[in-house]
Amino acid sequence: KRPIKMLLSRAKPAEAAEEHGPSPTQSKKKKLPKLADFLTKRDYIGAITLLEFLQSTGQPQEKSELWVAYCAFHLGDYSKALKIYKKALEDPNADPELWAFLGCCCFYLGMYKEADAAAQKAPPSSLQNRLLFHLSHKFNDEKRLMGFHAKLQDVIEDQLSLASIHYLRSHYQEAIDIYKRILLENREYLALNAYVALCYYKLDYYDVSQEVLTTYLQSYRDSPTAINLKACNHFRLYNGKAAEAELQSLQEMASSSFEYAQDLIKHNMVVFRSGEGALQHLPKLVDVIPEARLNLVIYFLRQDDLTEAYNLIKDLEPATPQEYILKGVVNACLGQQQDSREHLKIAQQYFQLVGGSASECDTIPGRQCMAACFFLLKQFDDVLIYLNSIKSYFYNDDTFNFNHGQALASTSQWKEAEEAFLLVTSDRFRAEYAYLSWLARCHIMNRKPRLAWELYLKMETSSESFMLLQLIANDCYKMGQFYYAAKAFDVLERLDPNPEYWEGKRGACIGVFQLIVAGHEPKESLREVLAMLRNTANPQVEYIVRIIKKWAKEHRIAAL
Repeated sequence: KRPIKMLLSRAKPAEAAEEHGPSPTQSKKKKLPKLADFLTKRDYIGAITLLEFLQSTGQPQEKSELWVAYCAFHLGDYSKALKIYKKALEDPNADPELWAFLGCCCFYLGMYKEADAAAQKAPPSSLQNRLLFHLSHKFNDEKRLMGFHAKLQDVIEDQLSLASIHYLRSHYQEAIDIYKRILLENREYLALNAYVALCYYKLDYYDVSQEVLTTYLQSYRDSPTAINLKACNHFRLYNGKAAEAELQSLQEMASSSFEYAQDLIKHNMVVFRSGEGALQHLPKLVDVIPEARLNLVIYFLRQDDLTEAYNLIKDLEPATPQEYILKGVVNACLGQQQDSREHLKIAQQYFQLVGGSASECDTIPGRQCMAACFFLLKQFDDVLIYLNSIKSYFYNDDTFNFNHGQALASTSQWKEAEEAFLLVTSDRFRAEYAYLSWLARCHIMNRKPRLAWELYLKMETSSESFMLLQLIANDCYKMGQFYYAAKAFDVLERLDPNPEYWEGKRGACIGVFQLIVAGHEPKESLREVLAMLRNTANPQVEYIVRIIKKWAKEHRIAAL
């Protein structure tokens, strides 16, 4: 038997097209075995060539045009098949079953309303029911979908159609159960292994997916869907270069007539190359490959172009966990940028929907969503429960370590927070004020004020460096690290002659003096303390300097 076609959601209309013309058995009876051979080998181009040749010799195959439509459908040329069926239906005596075939073509072309209208004109049949079942899913009409669901029978075509709807609704385990049950009785349906592998991929079991997929690839090494899935598994298990190498064979094989494979290659090459060529390819594929819109949004997010990302996704009604997550991320970024409580609330709700769902609560993305939800609610103890449960999967992930560090610091776990921040290697993150300020605070709380001061010294003079100075000055003062508090207040006072900075510097300098007297600070620091005091034109300076110099003289410290 011939293996099942590529995509489950499309397999049913494609299989139904076998009814478009005489069966191979009938063809043999009419002594046209060559056409049957072409169809058995799935050589639809060869079949069309034969049909056109017979037409040119004046000895056309019976129902030749319908056979051409059948072959065009299987080649993905749905427009050509649609034209043929429309012309055939102009005949008042045409078989009304052609309306179902025409509906399948419209379905593939994304003309769902037209497909629905055509299906309604077809006589009741299992094909018509499957088509209307899929259309109900497209229309998001739950009541209608369940009505057609009830009419499905325990036959392979109907069960495959049901499995495909489970897949499209992200019910991957239910789809796997159906495929495995069919495989037990029909080992020759090798393509089901590819479907099972795709479900495992969606469940993040990439190694299991690859193992199951191998069974199918051993028999069909040229399958674009299988090769592409193998590349995607390699991308998840290894890296983009490994995935790109797998996709090269598909790129060499894809013909000009196989547009779907070419679009798939362009799309995934952008993903494997970390967004390279995104603006060149993805906008054209937004209405062709569902993931193209999501990946274009991700590209804009990485470019900090929140406006474009938001415009691209704002009208999208999320239906899958990935779409909910991405809408949540975009709203969270926009809410933080614009200080918009409305966007932040929307983001929090999207994250909670995914993280709290039965299908996602125990997945890694589901736990990330719950962590994000609690992060926005500033419930950091709860954030850590979820982040700690998936920490082992993200040891080298800069974004994870940055967020983990912030949650740890927010719960005063300074040592662990410092370790998490220091794992971040991205220059972009390490240049952000949020990162620098949190790391500086961790250094100070872990009694390493010199490291915090060095972070300031590496910064260019700006409003952010001024804010970091304020943080160092105040946090060091609170922690009794008066030497670096005095240095920070001294610079602040010279940049902005605010009386509060003098008061801070005065207290910090006296604090350093007290530590020196107690033997907890080197006496050499006195010279620098006096220099900082003399930077201020205030009558209190001379009084403080006099007391320090008197003590130094009494303790025989070198002239200050």
